[in-house]
Amino acid sequence: MAEQILLAISSFPDVEIANRVAHTLVDEKLAACANIIPAVHSIYCWKGKVETAGEVIVFFKTTQDRQKALQDKLRSLHPYEVPEIVYLKIDRGLPDYLRWVAESCAK
Repeated sequence: MAEQILLAISSFPDVEIANRVAHTLVDEKLAACANIIPAVHSIYCWKGKVETAGEVIVFFKTTQDRQKALQDKLRSLHPYEVPEIVYLKIDRGLPDYLRWVAESCAK
């Protein structure tokens, strides 16, 4: 079961947007849960210029089966032109928790 679980990570401009998107993805069973981490400081290159910004990071727990739907919905709701959406494969974890993630994302 662990091979089916993914950690999706995305950054947002503020907590309100992150919260709204997280609620939608969990409500639509695209993510089992979302952890919102406020107040990160990001430094990045955008259109040839080094930028800095305060951002919010969100960790979404999802499944490989729901990955495309989560990505499509997240991209449609995200205010950034090119949103950060990256995935980490979860290869280990408490079996009960991994089962809960899979069940929570089931269609």
